[in-house]
Amino acid sequence: MADLDAIFKAYDVRGLVPSQLDETTARAIGAAFVDEVLDGSAESAVVVGHDMRATSVPLAAAFSDGVRDRGGDVLRIGLASTDELYFASGRLRLPGAMWTASHNPADYNGIKLCRAGAVALSTDTGLAAIRDRVAAKQERPAALSRGRVQDRDLLGDYASYLHELVPVTGRRLKVVVDAGSGMGGLTVPAVLGPLDVDLVPMYFELDGSFPHHPADPLDPANLEDLQTAVVAEAADVGLAFDGDADRCFAVDEQGRPVSPSALTALIAVRCLAAEPGARIIHNAITSRAVPEIVRQHGGVPVRTRVGHSLIKAAMAEQNAVFGGEHSGHFYFRDFWYADSGMLAALHLLAALAAYGGPVSKLVAGLDPYFASGEINTRLTAEPESISAALADAYGGRPGVTLDRLDGLTVAAAEWWFNVRLSNTEPLLRLNVEGVTRDVMEGVRDEVVELMRRIT
Repeated sequence: MADLDAIFKAYDVRGLVPSQLDETTARAIGAAFVDEVLDGSAESAVVVGHDMRATSVPLAAAFSDGVRDRGGDVLRIGLASTDELYFASGRLRLPGAMWTASHNPADYNGIKLCRAGAVALSTDTGLAAIRDRVAAKQERPAALSRGRVQDRDLLGDYASYLHELVPVTGRRLKVVVDAGSGMGGLTVPAVLGPLDVDLVPMYFELDGSFPHHPADPLDPANLEDLQTAVVAEAADVGLAFDGDADRCFAVDEQGRPVSPSALTALIAVRCLAAEPGARIIHNAITSRAVPEIVRQHGGVPVRTRVGHSLIKAAMAEQNAVFGGEHSGHFYFRDFWYADSGMLAALHLLAALAAYGGPVSKLVAGLDPYFASGEINTRLTAEPESISAALADAYGGRPGVTLDRLDGLTVAAAEWWFNVRLSNTEPLLRLNVEGVTRDVMEGVRDEVVELMRRIT
């Protein structure tokens, strides 16, 4: 049996195949998922989708066998993006399993699990219980009958629903899309194809070996091909998706990245125009501009911890219309509070088509501050000691405040920084923002130097 503590993360299951995650483990997880999620519920089936990785088909099949072993039926939607799996779970009111390792390298795979209605599972809401069931290897009574399998293609229904939520009308746009050899290569043509768009595809072939570049647009290096193509094509905008196409990043007509915080602010303004006074979720790492702009447009910003299951829970608790994260995840109440990079892309295209001007002017003023980007430090000391040392160093300074909603956030009038422990790796993540580049870089360099002394 695999090292379950190594592959069960805070929000999903993920590991190297086959050394950490193999078909035997996948089958056991499928059985445990049924026992945890279907036991005593009205649902009798699990929706299963998978990405384009070579290992996804056999692992998804093994997981499905585990579901059927426990009497659960399997509805296979085949190749899908993660947000298409959420659509299926929400529309059909069934729990779901998406086999993907998202932006991780080719030798990884994993599962994102949700309850009916696309309600995410995390360590505290069922994932740990599933891990414990697998670890116990307990003998279970045989199911009265083995579950059945049904295949269903939901790609067209998924695209139609997104078009209902965000119509794109106005001028014709030229859009370059880098799918990174991931699932955007399947879903982008289905969603953007019917629109008044000249689509310039990049790396749309489904290839889990990622031959062109890693499918992680959060890394600026992986946007370089898109930036070059947007300028060369004289396109209106460029879009990039990660491996399972649940995250979206954008570059403007000059090939410059549009920060996820600016895109969060843009979508928030659009949502508030449709629903004045609505609540908007943002995590502790998004730009200070996001809550400022939400308030300016009459909305109520709600700050939360980082992490998709936490954001989804906060969305439901607050009945928030929209939520955004610095990592390119965007959440929508009308999409079962789940994240959809494609919906975020449609919002940007709809705003741009109606606006008439370039993206650079559309987002001007939505991202007025200067950000460091995420700086990762491998842990060699206890994170509590690092946090305490930083709090001691800054806590007594005039005008400086500390909060511990998510890690440690230290804020002053002209800057803030956050240091938090990664949910998935032995890393400390540092984010810094300032009113000018010099202010940001000064704080960044000081904090990095202090952390180096401690670690």
